[in-house]
Amino acid sequence: MQVTGLTRTFGTFVAVDHVSFAVAEGEIFGFLGPNGAGKTTTIKMLTGLLAPTSGHGLVTGLDVRTESESIKARIGYMSQLFSLYGDLTVEENIAFFGGLYEVTGTRFTARRDWVLEMAGLTEHRRQMTASLPLGWKQRLALGCAVLHEPPILFLDEPTSGVDPVSRRAFWELIYQLTAKGTTVFVSTHYMEEAEYCDRLALMNRGRLIALDRPPELRARMAEPILDVTTSDASAAAQVLQHQPGIIEAAMFGRALHVVVQDVTAARAVLPGFLASHGITCGEIHVVRPSLEDVFVSLVRREGGAVVG
Repeated sequence: MQVTGLTRTFGTFVAVDHVSFAVAEGEIFGFLGPNGAGKTTTIKMLTGLLAPTSGHGLVTGLDVRTESESIKARIGYMSQLFSLYGDLTVEENIAFFGGLYEVTGTRFTARRDWVLEMAGLTEHRRQMTASLPLGWKQRLALGCAVLHEPPILFLDEPTSGVDPVSRRAFWELIYQLTAKGTTVFVSTHYMEEAEYCDRLALMNRGRLIALDRPPELRARMAEPILDVTTSDASAAAQVLQHQPGIIEAAMFGRALHVVVQDVTAARAVLPGFLASHGITCGEIHVVRPSLEDVFVSLVRREGGAVVG
């Protein structure tokens, strides 16, 4: 996949602003960004659902501007809504997608059986899809999306609302697909999922603000980060905002991550400052930046996320 200067405007609003990147065969390419960053608009252009205003893009060697219908037939696409029909059985959903992608005869039989086994639904093939647990629906939707063995699979926040165990199992299936050469383009808002990707593209306000492997992205974080244990992390994050020497303060699990200008000065000042607001300060440790820390820092540097 090759994208050069891809742009989409709606009137005077620039939703995607001259985005360029390349995705290698068999790569898991993560696409991250806050709401309003331009992720969905970019995916719609790449999947042939929306024409670019300007720029160029090749998906499976096909031009996104002139060969959108051919692109739709050669890719797999799975949204967070799973694109399944609840009033059809498991087997009927698979048959529907088989017809949609022109998978017929013995090939369809083999692919149908693969989907049922992969999804763990062989014994539930006649069950109504609407009654399936969320994790099963997710695996069924993935199977239907790759029934025709597409070279590129687009996943638009596919694990939204799915429990952590099902999410991990889903990623194991993704690894199996990429091991056989499938390229996976996945958008997600789960930072732990970003760690599973070979490379990450970060979008904000329609522009690509970073593109690299997760370790290299973490290495870009120049400011030190303190992990601070407090009696009230939420309140501490609020009172630390915009204080001298504090670049960013945000909850991280039950603790607090504080991005500071100077570690020594922050260690000396934080306990007393928080105590003056009725908050007890416990241990303070310098920590390695997480991808979430990097993500927040990069978005902040680029003008913050779109509000509203």
